[in-house]
Amino acid sequence: MKARDRHYLFVCSQNKLRSPTAEQIFADHPGIETLSAGTNHDAETPLDNEMLRWADTIFVMEKTHRSKIQQRFRGALGGRPDRISGLRSPRRRIIVAPTAADTPREDPC
Repeated sequence: MKARDRHYLFVCSQNKLRSPTAEQIFADHPGIETLSAGTNHDAETPLDNEMLRWADTIFVMEKTHRSKIQQRFRGALGGRPDRISGLRSPRRRIIVAPTAADTPREDPC
């Protein structure tokens, strides 16, 4: 029996640069399915409850994204705010490096 793919959701504000880039980089990795969205109402793809329910792990680019998700989508998190993880380097820049064991590096915001 094949295990289900991991569902990774990448979130930034507008869904124009950071989260779509992360989504595309990891889209072809075996065992991973990806989506991206933005927290702003006018984002290219606005974040919604269905996306959050779908995701096993939600990678945010900034602490503000984590806060917005926890405030606006509490029910969709299903009591599991631990599914939200920051995607940052020590210099506070996004890390999107497929060579890091073929998964994004998790760092709590």
